Amino acid sequence: MAAERPTEGRVTVRGAADGVVQEILAGQHRLRSDEPFSAGGTDTGPTPYDLLLSALGSCTSMTVGMYARRKHWPLTRVTVRLSHSRVHARDCVVCDTEQATLTVIDRNVEFDGPLTDEQRERLLAIANRCPVHLTLTSVIDIRTTLLPAHS
Repeated sequence: MAAERPTEGRVTVRGAADGVVQEILAGQHRLRSDEPFSAGGTDTGPTPYDLLLSALGSCTSMTVGMYARRKHWPLTRVTVRLSHSRVHARDCVVCDTEQATLTVIDRNVEFDGPLTDEQRERLLAIANRCPVHLTLTSVIDIRTTLLPAHS
């Protein structure tokens, strides 16, 4: 059987059943995900939520930077700071029967450079149009298939 060849847009994650450290293969890149000691991990890599926030932050910065370069605007640096939390969802349809929480991602963006107020506002609008932001704010259908076991 041919070895699995990673391609762009496909990620493989492997982890031993006796721990939480995960090996991530993304194209030619190898990453690691883990949990902090307080959650039973060994703290050797970012948590899955840290990776999710990293995806949003890096996509935001890349998208804004590409737009500013195309417009020849004097943007010198983009900094994106993100955090994740869960809050009780008020006005929820199922609140009477289930504990309902809402996932909240706080994203703060900072644009460095001698930009006008109008340019800064436009860049903020572009930040909200980055592909990962659009994915996270859309309806997501995750289809899971159980594959045959390997010996």
